[in-house]
Amino acid sequence: MSKKVQVELFLLDNIIWVIVVAFFLLNALFTPYFASYANIINIFYHSAILSMLVLGLGLTIMVGKLDLSLESTLVFAPGLATIIMTKWIAGSINPILLIILTLIVGGLAGYINGIFIAMIQVDAFLQTLSMMIILRGLALFLLPFSIYPLTNIVGRAFTFPGGGRIFWDIPVAIPIVIVIFIFFHFLLHFTPYGRRVMSTGGNARASFVSGIDINKIVISIYILAGILAAVAGVLAAGKQDSISNSMGQGMVLLAFAGAILGGASSEGGKGTALGMFGGALLLGMFSNSLNLLGVSINLVYAAQGMLILVAIVIDRIRIKIRSKLLQYEKIKELDASEKK
Repeated sequence: MSKKVQVELFLLDNIIWVIVVAFFLLNALFTPYFASYANIINIFYHSAILSMLVLGLGLTIMVGKLDLSLESTLVFAPGLATIIMTKWIAGSINPILLIILTLIVGGLAGYINGIFIAMIQVDAFLQTLSMMIILRGLALFLLPFSIYPLTNIVGRAFTFPGGGRIFWDIPVAIPIVIVIFIFFHFLLHFTPYGRRVMSTGGNARASFVSGIDINKIVISIYILAGILAAVAGVLAAGKQDSISNSMGQGMVLLAFAGAILGGASSEGGKGTALGMFGGALLLGMFSNSLNLLGVSINLVYAAQGMLILVAIVIDRIRIKIRSKLLQYEKIKELDASEKK
């Protein structure tokens, strides 16, 4: 493959960062206070929760699946963990144990999805849709009223990672999210596991024939997605110092847009963790700029819907351009071989 085509494919796969930079510069020029230090920190902070759902959903898209239940896992995991620690287990609250329990609950929700989808062959859309409704219903039952204030109930277990600040007034959530994305970038691109994930999403049948246990890969991806949703729940609960049964509602569709904008393809087998971070960041900048411009909240919601449509269209265009580039390169190689 020629270097020109390699560069074109690289730019095609990382077009999100071109869009992010262009969008930032445009708003820096025309949107008041957009480029200020405080607002930049604000964008990163308010993108943190959604970015975890973007990454979780993006992972499932990479293996050719989908997970609509992440927005319900976001509230169910910290909600159930808090109830277990405060009502079902008497004694002092251990903050680290509470967070670990929250991540376990999220992982178990993902494991159930993975078992039904991989082992029983239930359609991913229908399985995760039903799980979304089940977990939201359980959250409504277990949390008829908000748990507030969390600081007085469970200490700083949630409020430190979700609402704490460190040097230069940077929210703790920002470095947490950055470290998670760096970890997944390394996991997906520099480990055998990551190569198996990409292979499973790109061609499950060929991966199975080559000896990859695709069922284990799919189940593990759903477990990771559930854990990431639980992390989002920890950050959301800490940010608002409460757990309410409405947390996360409607976020999964935006997460889908962020994952697709970030390079994950609906065909599976493509995507990068850093690209998905860019997708989440773009969504954060988009909402932030509209708010700074004083756009009505209803129009912001409509604009977000348009962004989802744009993400889908970009995905289809990206697939067609990639296909044409590879086809053109293949024809050139065939012509060169015939001349020899």
